[in-house]
Order: sequence, then structure tokens, then C-alpha cells
Amino acid sequence: MSTAAPSTVPATSHADDARIHDLVGIGIGPFGLGMAALSEPLEDVDAIFLDQAPGFSWHPGMMLDGATIQVPFLADLVTMADPTSRFSFLQFLKETGRLYPFYIRESFYPLRSEYDRYCRWVAEQLDTLRWRRRVRSVQEEGEHLLVVADVLDAEGEIVGTEEHRGRHVVLGVGTRPALPPALAELAEAADQSAPPVIHSSQYLPAREQLLDAGSVTIVGSGQSAAEIYRDLLEDAAARGTRVDWVTRSPRFFPMEYTKLTLEMTSPEYTDLFRSLSEERRESLGREQRTLYKGISGDLIDDIHELLYRLSQGGAEVPTTLLTDTAVTAARHDAEAGEHVLTLEHGELGTRREHRTRAVVGATGYRSSAPALLAPLGGRIRRDSRGRLDVSRDYTIDDQQRIHVLNAEEHTHGVTAPDLGFGAWRASVVLDAITGREPYPIERRIAFQTFGLPADDA
Repeated sequence: MSTAAPSTVPATSHADDARIHDLVGIGIGPFGLGMAALSEPLEDVDAIFLDQAPGFSWHPGMMLDGATIQVPFLADLVTMADPTSRFSFLQFLKETGRLYPFYIRESFYPLRSEYDRYCRWVAEQLDTLRWRRRVRSVQEEGEHLLVVADVLDAEGEIVGTEEHRGRHVVLGVGTRPALPPALAELAEAADQSAPPVIHSSQYLPAREQLLDAGSVTIVGSGQSAAEIYRDLLEDAAARGTRVDWVTRSPRFFPMEYTKLTLEMTSPEYTDLFRSLSEERRESLGREQRTLYKGISGDLIDDIHELLYRLSQGGAEVPTTLLTDTAVTAARHDAEAGEHVLTLEHGELGTRREHRTRAVVGATGYRSSAPALLAPLGGRIRRDSRGRLDVSRDYTIDDQQRIHVLNAEEHTHGVTAPDLGFGAWRASVVLDAITGREPYPIERRIAFQTFGLPADDA
């Protein structure tokens, strides 16, 4: 989680060492926050949630004006599990005096900044959240799990240590910004005086520096790359700054929104996905990325409209859009003050060098097995690639006490990162923790059948 508003929980508070919680949550992103909101009214769940950030913040570097989330408002933290919850997005709109304006707006898709404010509003109402707690380890302690966390001050310095005991642990640590090897090495090698090489998560604070650079190259194929390209292009053209966009994808893929395809974010499709071999799941995961990593069709059209407008009268727009092109190597030319990217075309196999004064890698995020699990050793199941081996009900240990949120894309498919499926997954985890079904779990939601039905006989 990134930095945000000051915590409402004092950084020097102490844990009750004798208390055994039903649930200790680690990580308070949207999925962890949704779990906290859904567990709050349950009398048989004693929960606590820890995060190293000072407060909730969701992708602050990409909070662009007018950007919307790519799922309908019903995919909030709680509604798909409990439509009557006081933590719903509609309740947030009502309490902030925006329900009727949202209704008149006639769009299912909230602004990204509004979704972030909604999550903050929920976080402010939950007394189970503990900010500035950096979890160091999860250990076995008899029948329970011991979570050890450093307590941080406002500067991020350690001021104490806490121990929290739980019958169950839920990991919602999320994913981390990822740059391809060539750009990662370039970013690491470049000194502070060199032109910027950043991940898209750092975009907004660096925007003016990028516009002043003289030339910017965006690398990536998804919504973030498209949003940054659209956001920079008009101002860059006015300043004489060149903006280029390079993607490995064969084309600028629109996100798939057709209804029968959206049914793939369902328990039924997850069952099919899990029945496949690890190799086939890996292959399918790459093929299905356009289902949630593509670009909204409206944004693609808006970019074309902008290019058309900027080129009127024969004006030359200082930009190049390259598809099916990978960045295979990168270096910094200190004498010229430029970065030099080696580009390779997928179909032609040709290569050339591309010079630019700044680079933005809109290259996504990557999950990994958190180091804090290391003390548990062989208790944690892993696949042949060393990744967490997540069971159908989202546990990673045979005792079914350690649960994960959004760490199962390689085992469960497209439902893992989908905001709309977060409440369904939280319902399953709370079922395991309570031994009952506090929120009814809809186990069949698709009209179509994935795989072949049983013989009629």
C-alpha cells in the first residue's frame, strides 16, 4: 500500500499478547478492506487487520482527472456479498450527498478518485484496522499463528514491535509494480541526474518532469499505458515534446466486455481453470489478459480522435505508435543525456535503436510469495515454479488456516484480480473461518456450461 492520509490509530499502540483473534489480516488494499468491512458486523469473528502504510490509498500515481474504474459500482467492497451493508458505494454516495448526481450521470462506472474516496470512507469507520504495522513474519505457535509486526512512526522508522495471535491469517498484500528486465536494469543504473525511468504507478508526481524532458516513451499495452499516453499527448504537443508508445501486443486490444465472456469471472469457470494442468493454466493466463488488461474501447476511440484533431491542417503530431514491438535491451547514453532502447519487431524479427529522454513502464504488477511466510517452511504449499499453490477455497496450507486474496491468478484465473469477485472470495474465506455461511455464496452464476456436462445416463 502507498502512503496516504494520517492514521487514526496511534503508531505506539500495543497488542494484547494474550488475545487470540479469529482472523489476522495482513494488507489493507481493496480486497483486505472488503474483508474487514464484511467481517465487522459478524459477532463470531474477532478480527484485526495490519498494513505498513499510514492510511488507505489506491494507486495514487494514476489518479488522473476523469479516469474511471473498469467495473460497475456494484463491484464495491461489499455489495456482491451483502447488498444491505452500510459500507456499500451507494451508502457512501448518500452520506456524501452525491447519490442523485450519480443517478443523473447515468454511468455504472465510478471515477477512480471517487472509488478511492469511498474506500477511505469505509476505512475511517472500521476500528479493526491498524496502520503503520509492517509485518515481519508469520510463525506457528501451537494451534495458533503468531504474526510479528514492526510499529512504524510517521517517518517510517521502527518504534516498537507487536505480536498478534490468530486462528486464521488472511494475506491481502497485493502485487508490486513490475518493470521488464531491460527497463529495471536501466532504472537501477540511472543516477538522479539522468532522465527519469519510472513505473506507471509513479506517473502523476513525475508528469511535469516528463513533459519537460523533450521526449517520452511509454512501454506497455494496457489501460494504464493508454491513459498516460492520452494524458501526455496534448500538453506534450503544445510544448514540442515527443511522446511515443511501444507495446509487445500485436494490436491495441480493447477490453472484452461482452456478457457471455464476462461469465468467465464465475465460480464455474474457476472450477474448469483449476482442473487444467499447470502448463495449460499458464498458457491460458497469457491468452486471457485482454479480459482484464486491455484498454477500454472508449479510450481507444478518444486517442484516435485526439490524434485526428492534432493533425488537422496537415500538422505533424510528434508521436509514433508501435505494436508487436518488444524492448529487448536498454542503456543510458550519458553524453547525449538520452536512454537508448533496443526494439525488436515480433513478426519481422528486425531490430533498431530508439532514443528517448524519459521512459514510463506501464508494464503491470507482479505477485510473489511474501518473505514473511518463510518461518512456516514446508507448511506452505508451492507449485513447480515456487509460487503459492492456492486451493479452491483460497488456502495455501493443509490445515486451511492461511488464506490469500488476489494471489491466485495462476491457480484460479481471471477472477483473482477482479474487483467484482472480491466480495465472493471474502464470503468463502469467512465461511471457512466461522464454520457457517454468513453471506450466501452463489455457486452458480453463469448461463453457459464450461467443459462438458455429465452424460445424460
